[in-house]
Amino acid sequence: GTGGTGGTAGDDDGKSRAPLFVLGAVFLVWLFTGVFQVGAAEKGVIQRFGKYVGTRGPGLGMHLPWPIETVRKVNVASINSIDYKSRMLTADVNLVEIHVAVQFRYSDPLAVLFKVRDPEGTLQEISESAIREIVGQSKLDDVLVGSRQQITESTRDLIQRTLDTYESGIVVSTVNLVDVQVPEAVAASQRDANKAIEDRDRFSKEAQAYANDILPKALGTAQRTEQDAEAYKSKIVAQAEGEASRFSQLATAYAVAPEVTRQRLYIETMEYVLAHSRKVILDAKGAGNMIYLPLDKMLERSGSRSTAEQAGGATRLPEMDTVTVDGRARGDR
Repeated sequence: GTGGTGGTAGDDDGKSRAPLFVLGAVFLVWLFTGVFQVGAAEKGVIQRFGKYVGTRGPGLGMHLPWPIETVRKVNVASINSIDYKSRMLTADVNLVEIHVAVQFRYSDPLAVLFKVRDPEGTLQEISESAIREIVGQSKLDDVLVGSRQQITESTRDLIQRTLDTYESGIVVSTVNLVDVQVPEAVAASQRDANKAIEDRDRFSKEAQAYANDILPKALGTAQRTEQDAEAYKSKIVAQAEGEASRFSQLATAYAVAPEVTRQRLYIETMEYVLAHSRKVILDAKGAGNMIYLPLDKMLERSGSRSTAEQAGGATRLPEMDTVTVDGRARGDR
């Protein structure tokens, strides 16, 4: 009876140790889940209940198993790539379809994990915004052929500046324009639009050239007219002042010697009149005749006679017409 009792106690001890053994095995397995391997191109970020506690480099490591601590691995050496296609307008209002590829890598695992919710999605949105801005400042010829390298470099710099502002932990290596095309549906319309722009520029240049030609002439004419007006003003003022001074002197002379002044004025007036007259009629007192002197013909004949005398010829004296006052007699002399 005693032996049977001992056997029953041993079985009870074995049964009581079995759950402990199972729990120990489970605990060891749970501890073993805390072992991790970080690759050569990776960095491991350890979090304890979601809070950052440290970063591990390449190699084996140990952390408290889940759910106490977790390890998130970030590849900081490999080059990743995203590409997309989009349509956008150039500076000269042309529609182009662009295929862009962006190569990048993660440089800061903490920024990648904790600063940006979706790093690749954010990078794609920033890249598309940047390429739209750069292409929107470039002409179609530059995008198609001329300045593609400059466009890609400017786009990469703009993307990197924006990513640094967001503290994304991403470094952009290169930006490539894989393909740039003008959509067939709008090619004909774009050619018409480009021709209209060229015509506008040409007409604008022609108008500017006309303005550059006509404005100096108009300014010169205005300045010349103004100078002529000033000269005419000065002339008229000087003449008026001279006439006023002459009249004052004449009035003074007349006050001193009226008769002499009247005689002198008469003689001066007759000299002026006769000097500017081409015909003279003399009244022969007592004879009732008026003598007509054709001075213009006399001058012409005098010039002809001088020419003839130089040539050795002879010329008659100019004739004078005699006209009676009452018309009863008329003769030539």
